[in-house]
This record gives sequence, C-alpha cells and structure tokens, in this order.
Amino acid sequence: MYADIEVPAVVEMRDITIRFPGVLALDAVDLTLRAGEIHSLMGENGAGKSTIIKALTGVYAIDDGTISVAGTRREFRSAADAQAAGISTVYQEVNLCTNLSVGENVMLGHEPRTARGIDWKAAHAEAARHLGSLGLDVDTRSTLASHSIAVQQLVAIGRAMVLDAKVLVLDEPTSSLDRDEVAQLFGVMRDLRDQGVAILFVSHFLDQVYEISDRMTVLRNGRLVGEYLADELPRAELVAKMIGRELEDLTAIASSADREIDRSGEPVLRARGVGRRGVLEPADIDVFDGEVVGLAGLLGSGRTELVRLLYGADRADSGTIEVDGTQTRMTNPRHAIDHRIAFSSENRRLEGIIADLTVAENIVLGIQAKRGAMRKLGRAEQDAVVQEYIAALGVRPADPAMLAGNLSGGNQQKVLLGRWLATAPELIILDEPTRGIDVGAKADIQKKVAELSAEGLSVIFISSELEEVLRIAQRVFVMRDRRQIGELTSRETDTDGLIDYIANAGESAA
Repeated sequence: MYADIEVPAVVEMRDITIRFPGVLALDAVDLTLRAGEIHSLMGENGAGKSTIIKALTGVYAIDDGTISVAGTRREFRSAADAQAAGISTVYQEVNLCTNLSVGENVMLGHEPRTARGIDWKAAHAEAARHLGSLGLDVDTRSTLASHSIAVQQLVAIGRAMVLDAKVLVLDEPTSSLDRDEVAQLFGVMRDLRDQGVAILFVSHFLDQVYEISDRMTVLRNGRLVGEYLADELPRAELVAKMIGRELEDLTAIASSADREIDRSGEPVLRARGVGRRGVLEPADIDVFDGEVVGLAGLLGSGRTELVRLLYGADRADSGTIEVDGTQTRMTNPRHAIDHRIAFSSENRRLEGIIADLTVAENIVLGIQAKRGAMRKLGRAEQDAVVQEYIAALGVRPADPAMLAGNLSGGNQQKVLLGRWLATAPELIILDEPTRGIDVGAKADIQKKVAELSAEGLSVIFISSELEEVLRIAQRVFVMRDRRQIGELTSRETDTDGLIDYIANAGESAA
C-alpha cells in the first residue's frame, strides 16, 4: 500500500481520528509528507480531506492519534501552533486583507522595526525579495485587491515563506485560475519543492494532479485507502480507489450534446443585443425547449456577466429579452423567477447555500420565496419535496436536518440544484455547477443535467472545463474579452478546436 519511503518525513500523522456529533469524520488515518515532494491528497467531497488538513493546521483537535513534525511529537491547539511548527496554508479563497498593500500582506505581523516603529521601507524591500524568489514582480505598495486571484495566491505563498514554512498546504489553489496562471503557480511549486519544502496539494483536476504530484494519498469515507507514487497509479485505478466505482461507470453518461433539438418554434429565451457599458458588449443568445446551451471562454471573458444580465441580477442598459415569444424586462431576479427562470450562482457560498440552515430549509427556500410569506408550505408538503430531491440528486448524507454548511462542496451543489428544481423552472442557468467538486459528484450532476434536458428543461451551462461544456451542451456560445465572438455546434468541434476558436477570437474555424 505504501510507496518506497526513502525521502525524510517532515510530517507524520498516525492513526488520526476525529469525531463530530453522530459522525466519525476520520477513522485512524495516516498521512506522511516528505521534504522536497509534492504530495496530493485525493478523495471525493466528504472523504475527509478538509478534516485532516484542519487537524494538521491546528483548526481541529484530534481525538486519537499523533502528529510529528521533523521527528518531534506535536500537539496543535491553534493555527498559530501549526505556523510556529513551520506549517502554512493557502486556501481556495485567499485569506488575506485585500484592502492592504501587497507588501503589508506579505509581511503582516513580521514587519521589521526600529525604535520609532515599523520600518516600512525595509518591509516593502523584504516583501519584494520574497515575491521575487517566486518569480513575481509587482509593486508591493499597490493594493492587493487590484491584482488577479493568481497574483493573490502567490502573495499568500510569499507570506508563507516569510514564516519560513517547512510544509505548505495548497487547498484547491487552481480552481479560479486560467491555464497560464496554473502554469505559473506550478513553476513556483516546483521551485519550492526543489528548495526542500514539503507541499500538500488538493485539487479535483486530475490532469493537474498527475502533472505536478510526486505521491498521492487517497481517502474514502474518512478512511485511508492508501499512499502511492503518482507515476505508478493509473488514472482509472485512482478514480476507482477514490469513489469505489470503476471509471467506466462515470464516463457512461448519456451525452446530451448529440441529442436533436427542435428549433422550429419560439425559443424559451431570446436575447438580442443585451449588454452593459463597461461590463459586457451587446450579445445575442437563444435557448429552445430541452436544449442545453453552453457558454465557453476563459475566466473574465464575460460568461457570468451575460447570465447575470439575463437573470436581472445586474441591469442591462441595452438590448431586448423575450420569454416564450413575449418581450419582457429583467430588471431584478424577481422578474426572472416569475418567468420560471432559475439561476444557480458560481459563488455557492456567498450567493447560494445558507450554511446555518438545514438541508431541508435550503431546498424549500426557493418554493417559499416564490409563494411569498403569506402562503407557507405545510409540513407534509415540505417533507415530500425535500425527500424527493435528496433522493433524486443523491445528497449525502441523506439527512434533511443536517446543517448545509456541514456538507461537502459537491453535496452543497446538489442541494442548490434541488432548491431551484423544486420551483419547477422552464429554464435554469447553472454557473460553474461542478467547480471544486469531486469526480463522482461531478458525474452525478452532469448526468442529472442530461436527464433534465431530455425531459424538456432548458439549461444555460457555464464551465471552465471546455470538455465538459462540449459534452453537455448542443450549442456553445463563445466569449472572449467581455464580448461574444461566435457560436459553435458541439458535435462539429472538439476541445482543441474550441481552444483555437477562443485564441483566434472566432477567426479560425473550429
């Protein structure tokens, strides 16, 4: 089960067990991180990845087991204890102060001082030195918020180097990065590895995992499946170990892209010249009954901006929108809901799931909002709706009383999908519904979208994974630089063709 161990261990976690009320989150799990290696932590949402990271970084206390750093047994009572032991974490949502300068963020709490206080000139020089070692040349006096997420990720890593990190935990660092930014981050990771830093990498992108990893540890249902050398574990075998199903079971999803769509009548939605000054150039889109229309483009291309205008979350200052052949104004989301249009935002934490409500309360929220406060759902009706969508979408655990914030990302996404499906929409807009979730949950959601479109539901589908868009959608509207550059038919192109089309702004046929 374990790969040949010759590289010295920086961190050894043995028999780590963590219990929550009614849940055994980790059951005697082992994890070893070695100097100068990139180690990927793999498993479905809910497998225990976040729990063991929080145990390593002092967020959670362990109930049983031991943690050793550089051969010395440690007991972490806080994140500060873990940092003092040389363990730093960069989260998916960068945990920095975006209102402060780049230099202030890098040196925060470790600024050089004189008798008069902080020596800001020296602080910025030191920050520039640390960032320069990561290949990042930015003005350290610029506000962090003025930079891209990719730069903010590198600033967070630079801060970890100020803390003299022996172990760097990167939790989904690439989920909001484009290809070039991922390549830049991977270059930094390799440099740090060569300097002897132990890196723990968490990602749901299997291509990236295989590109960057030296070893992998696989968890399933809070238990250790095994530790493996990356180049000795075939991808199909990894997936089977992660989810307990063979890869063929996941890829046997009926591709909705090949299904014929009747476009002879009125579309469910027709938008012409919809745009907003400074945000999106005027764009056209139409969606027919049972059709899945994809929006493809790089991050910042205008995909989300377009659907927010269609839904009324932002107000368009040009163009017209028709629903079922009747022109209408979408000045706020209430108008969209009244026209049986639902929207699941890419930011499920801030604009979707309500962590402090139960699964049941989150699912019925959309129906109740549509009905209004004076027409409350009866208990029997609520229970029936909740049980229907928990079962249909495979929410795990199937406990309607569980707080939604305690679910894995993939199961939160299923709850959100259930909320909107319960309102019986005619058109649903799904913005990055599979981002940051494991391969099993991703397959479940893709399969559900294909089934719903076959039953007549119209879908606008956005994903940064171009292969996913082409597999799900019959037609793809392509975006670049906040404008629409063209339209493609999925069966007539492939991923390479779509990339070429984006790169050449629609001038090259896919």
